[in-house]
Amino acid sequence: MQKQTDLNKGNVDDAGDPVRWRVLIVLLGAISMSLISVSIVNVALPAIQEGLDASHSDLQWVLSGYALTFGVVLIAAGRAGDIMGRGGIFIIGMVVFTAASVASGLAPNATSLNIARFIQGVGSGLLSPQGVGMIQQYFRGGERGRAFGYFGSVVGVSVGIGPILGGLLIEFGGIELGWRLTFLVNVPIGIATLIMAFIWFPKPLFHHGSSGSMSFYHRTLHVCRSLDPVGSLLVGLAVFAILLPFMESRTSMLNWLWLPVGVALVAVWVRWERYYARQGRSPMVDLDIFAIRSFTNGSMIMTLYFLGMTSIWVLVALYMQEGIGKTALESGMVGIPSALIAAMSANWAGKRVTRYGRKVVIGGLCCAVSGMGLCIAVVLLNAGGYISPWWLMLALAFVGLAQGAVISPNQTLTLAEVPLAYAGSSGAIMQTGQRIGTSVGIAVLTAVVFALLDKTSWPVAAACGFGLIALVICGALGIAVKDQHNRRHVQQ
Repeated sequence: MQKQTDLNKGNVDDAGDPVRWRVLIVLLGAISMSLISVSIVNVALPAIQEGLDASHSDLQWVLSGYALTFGVVLIAAGRAGDIMGRGGIFIIGMVVFTAASVASGLAPNATSLNIARFIQGVGSGLLSPQGVGMIQQYFRGGERGRAFGYFGSVVGVSVGIGPILGGLLIEFGGIELGWRLTFLVNVPIGIATLIMAFIWFPKPLFHHGSSGSMSFYHRTLHVCRSLDPVGSLLVGLAVFAILLPFMESRTSMLNWLWLPVGVALVAVWVRWERYYARQGRSPMVDLDIFAIRSFTNGSMIMTLYFLGMTSIWVLVALYMQEGIGKTALESGMVGIPSALIAAMSANWAGKRVTRYGRKVVIGGLCCAVSGMGLCIAVVLLNAGGYISPWWLMLALAFVGLAQGAVISPNQTLTLAEVPLAYAGSSGAIMQTGQRIGTSVGIAVLTAVVFALLDKTSWPVAAACGFGLIALVICGALGIAVKDQHNRRHVQQ
């Protein structure tokens, strides 16, 4: 594909830049902060409810508001980084996220907290696709796999230590101060990351492509057209409409009417993008990337993986605390081995993904299915008094292996053939699939588990939940096997 080759030239030019490893340090610092912020809040919800006298609806939006705005701005932010400069958009996202963390920690009431969380989601949505895009830009070949491997290690550690850190901060600060510290802990990390970004990111932070010789007015117009504002608005509204019913499903059945609206908006967006491209302009997303099998298959694998696997930790927390009466800190501790193994397996897989390809992902998905089988065995045997619930640590260790072997290697393989000019927006499409998968998965899983609890016990309901997750992962495994078969056929 000639266009793909041309658009990837920048990858070759930037990939040898000696500053690339320092850029990666900055990116990993920001990613760790945003992920810790997500996992730490889950533990802080009871303290927030008591400290601010928040309602159940308020608590739901502490989680949902962040996820909603994060998902809405992802694709547009990715394209903005492609056009205007990923370093500059990353820094803007960091400033917004850090400032919103301060506002969250100082919130006088639940409404103020939720507004701050909406803004924090915007900041995370701005910086996240730039991280993926900049790894694409500055690394290639085996180095890119290693960079994504480090990325996966940070993901594993951050998700694992978030609940533990949250429990310690709440215990240290008490009900009133503790939950505030779970937000304010982002501030020193954010400031340090911003300082490093200003020092280490290549200059200029913003660029205007080939429009440098134009007047300010025409340059601004050129950038606005390249950003495709209509396309950005359509896809943002579509993601909003698709996510909202899964976040507000318990308040009114009428919210499900948003789902067909979201699907219709996706169809309108696709038609607009094609029209925009026919006019000779640069669409927000080059729809030709969906003709790249590795990208399409990898995005489907990631969506299904997040549809199932992110629900595991919700189910484990519910089972440990409500099912068998453990504390929030104990519930967080059961995931520590999984987080550590995820960090190690991500590093191992990142160094080998260019050699073994999709086989690494297939192995990780098999580990995930095995882990779900072991989780089912543990909860049922514990109900009979045969073993301790702490055997879940061993079962979830297989989940850690899966995390490291699936997420980062799949990112590497999925984006390998994507043109650099669309690295940010294509990475954001994949992340949007993750967000939708996460929201849908958690909503469906919790609905199934609580429906079963009306008729049966916690061990049976939890076992059925783990079984449902295993079925979804088997779907991702099927696509991964198909993709591996396609690759082998092409090579022959």
